[in-house]
Amino acid sequence: MDRTLNGSERRKRIMEMMRSSSVPLSGTALGKATGVSRQVVVQDIALLRTEGYPVVATARGYLLDQPKECVRLFKLCHTNEQTEDELTVIVDLGGCIRDVMVNHRIYGEVSAPLNIRNRRDVQNFMRDLRSGKSTPLMNITSGYHFHHISAESEEVLHEIEEALNQKGYLAEFLPYEKKSMAEEI
Repeated sequence: MDRTLNGSERRKRIMEMMRSSSVPLSGTALGKATGVSRQVVVQDIALLRTEGYPVVATARGYLLDQPKECVRLFKLCHTNEQTEDELTVIVDLGGCIRDVMVNHRIYGEVSAPLNIRNRRDVQNFMRDLRSGKSTPLMNITSGYHFHHISAESEEVLHEIEEALNQKGYLAEFLPYEKKSMAEEI
């Protein structure tokens, strides 16, 4: 490490390390990675907890107590009139629509965050669509669009996929889309 991190930078680095780890990280390992002693890490962990971070101490080290979400990229196609039904199907099965994206052949990938988690969010989104002069992003690609959908498990994502397929909303990824989005599929 070229320079010593200040306290704020160090705690940020500790959080990044814990978020990216699937196993507990020891105070010694965190100290070594951030250039401080284990005792300084213990103090940093205490500060992170007071800031509301869900850090758990185990016999093997520290980890974040946060539910793991599974995320999958779906390609869909439907009409404007079917938008509310599509979103409702997803949230009713326990999914969160994180974003909407189109893959335009000229403009490239265009996306917007949504974070639609429940029927109230669906209703607010639909109200905003109806009250504005804008149309859904999918209209620039003839109804084709993508959503990153998160859920508590792969099983829930599978149920969402099946329901969207039964409704006829799922679309197949094209070869160029598979290549450009390989890491997301």
